[in-house]
Order: sequence, then structure tokens, then C-alpha cells
Amino acid sequence: MRPYLLLYLLFWTFGYTALSQKINRTERKIINTVEKNNQEAIDFLENVVNINSGTLNLSGVRETAVVFSDAFSAIGFQTRWIEMPEEMNRAGHLFAETNGSKGNRLLLIGHLDTVFEEDSPFQRFEKVNDSIAKAPGGNDMKGGNVIILYALKALQEHGLLKNAQIIVAFTGDEESTGKPLELSRKDLIDAAKRSDIALGFETSTGFNYATVARRGASGWQLEIEGKRAHSSGIFSDRVGAGAVFEMSRILHEFYRQLSEEDLLTFNPGLVMGGTFVGFDEKTSRGDVYGKSNVVAQTALAKGGLRFISEAQKENARARMSEIVAASLPHTSATISFTDSYPAMPPSEGNLALLNKLNQVSLDLDQGKVLAYDPGKRGAADTSFVAAYVDCLDGLGTMGSGAHTPEETVNLKSFEALTKRAAVYIYRLIKE
Repeated sequence: MRPYLLLYLLFWTFGYTALSQKINRTERKIINTVEKNNQEAIDFLENVVNINSGTLNLSGVRETAVVFSDAFSAIGFQTRWIEMPEEMNRAGHLFAETNGSKGNRLLLIGHLDTVFEEDSPFQRFEKVNDSIAKAPGGNDMKGGNVIILYALKALQEHGLLKNAQIIVAFTGDEESTGKPLELSRKDLIDAAKRSDIALGFETSTGFNYATVARRGASGWQLEIEGKRAHSSGIFSDRVGAGAVFEMSRILHEFYRQLSEEDLLTFNPGLVMGGTFVGFDEKTSRGDVYGKSNVVAQTALAKGGLRFISEAQKENARARMSEIVAASLPHTSATISFTDSYPAMPPSEGNLALLNKLNQVSLDLDQGKVLAYDPGKRGAADTSFVAAYVDCLDGLGTMGSGAHTPEETVNLKSFEALTKRAAVYIYRLIKE
């Protein structure tokens, strides 16, 4: 059994048992307001989906931010737009905040950008039926943003946000994070340092799942040199193995030594080898020149590394570096690493948040909420704040086909998920 599955099993068997809290009178009012506003919320979702906000469409990201900013201002939040430097080629981030002093201080995380750029043929919200709508970026993650807005709107309509500190952070570059990370994620991390709890509203992995752990993501690159010579001399003391065999050795040893480690993956997404190799970082395209009767002089491999903790990442990098150092004759290789998303490991605090969400769901007669397998989730902005606050993610919309022209939003579950979020936020800020 995977260690994290054992942790979850122990949690459900022995840990954090809560007394049943059936829906009280105030929570019933919240639920009724969510029901009343549901069609308005879906109309709002359609509106923002129809604004193209691909990460590199800076004006579209800003336009989407203005629509949300106006909506948050209307329910009493102070909003601010944080512009990114021009050389970063990213639009910026929208923050909305209430300044209270009672209860848990919440950070609610979403993102404005999508993977669908201006030249994408998939641009419009379109209802398939009463339950499903095709929506570019509607599932990942404008739907989650709308759930945040309308959950808070329901609380505000009953005066329940008074004296609460809530920071809503909508980044403008989650799908392709601006570099350097120290700048593009500085405001998000600063907000986490002023908070007690972070809730991420990325797409739900299922109505009865939430995310207590996410794997981090980083990159690696292999650069290999061999001795250029006539192919008849390969393997000789004079010529050696060549760059391609050295690359093959390294990748095989990565697989042999590391592939069975739980929740660690290291995908070589691009491999090139020959006499000459050229690669364009901006377009992610390359060209190779070589002949079958010439020993390969150069090889390049680029890949990704996924990990559940910083310790696992550092250990994997050390072992990969050791493998690279053991070169075949007349070859040399170097490996370099780049950071992207840190890990969000499972913690007692995260599991306690899950237990509270589960209690809300049970009280709403929506069923038990379980921890989702972190090996099946990608990285997200909650990972950047996990070192500072307890986190729970996957609280957004249900749907399918995220990042594809078949992306959909499940409209039938939208109201129920907004109710769950609204009652959950209410209980957290009351504590």
C-alpha cells in the first residue's frame, strides 16, 4: 500500500473525528441565496469564458480581471491589480481583500488565464444540454473563480463577511508561470504569510474528492558530448561509445534506479542526437544533423520531474547527477535542473481541513469527501503557499477535457459545489 494511502486510511479510521453539525438557520439562508443566484452565476461564467484570456493574451487576461474586480468591489472587497514587468510577458494578478480581525484568515486561490490563446479555434461557451456546457477554460478554471465569487456573495448578502479577513488571489499566469518565480509568485506568498488557511479552487477531480497533496514540478536537461569519428571505429579505445549511446545509458539508468519510487516521475519529453544539435527554447523546436556512418558527437534530452516533497526532489536530483557522472568511454555529460512548482505534501493540517469539508458535505447530504490521489494531479498555485499555511485544493467545478478543445463544465453540479464552498468558508471564518 502506498504510504499516503495508509495515512489517509488511518485518518478516516482514527483521526479528526468531528461531531455532526447539521445545517443551522444561518447556513440555510446561505444555501437559499446560492440557489437564488445560481442562474446569475452561470450567466457570469458564460460571460468570462467568452473573453479569451490565454496566458499570452495579456489584454484578455486584464479584461477578465476587470470583470471580476467589478464583481468583488460590488460585494465590499478592496481590489488591486498587480502588474508584472513588461519583459516577463505576463499580464499580472488580481487581488481582492476584506480587512477583518476575527476567525481564520483565508486565502482563496484561482487563476484568470487559460491554455487557449487568441488563435485557438475553441473560443465560446456553448451549452450542450441543461447539464453540460463546452467552455474553453471554464473548467480550468474560470468556473472555480465564479464559485469563489458567488460563495462570498451569498455570505455578504447576509452580512457574514464583517470582521473577516479574506484574500482572493487570481493569478494571471498559472498555465505558464512567469519567470523569475521569486517575482511572479511574490504577492501570492506574501498573502499566504498573512493567512491561516489557503483554499484552491482548481477543477474538481470528482464531486466527492478534494486535494490534500500535490506533486511539485521541475525540469531537467542533459547535454552530452562524444567523439566525432567514422562509425567503423565506434567502441574502440580511440573513439569510445558516442553521445547517443551515452544518452541511452543515462536514461536507462534513470529508469532502472528511480522508476519504482512512489510518487516520483521523470519524463524525458524531448530527445535529440547526432553530429550537430540545435534547440530553440522559445518555440520548443529543434533540428538535428547526422549520418549513419558518423559517430554521434552531440545529444540533448529535456524532461520533467514530479515529486511529493522537497526531500524527494533533492534526493532524485542527487541520484540522477551520480548516474550522469559515470560516463562511457570518450563521452562527457552534464545535467542541469530548473525549479517550477514546489510540492504540496500531505500534512495533518491539510487532512484536518479535509475533515471539516467532509463534515460540511455530509451535513448538506452530499456524501463523504475523500482525499484524491496526488499522483493523478498536476501542479498548481496552492503549492507555492503550502510551506506557510494549511491547504486544500480541488474545490472548483466539475467537468472534463481540461486543456483540450473538448473542455466542458458540469452545470448540474455547479450549484451544489457553490453551496458546499459557501458553508465551508462560513464555518472557517467563524472559528
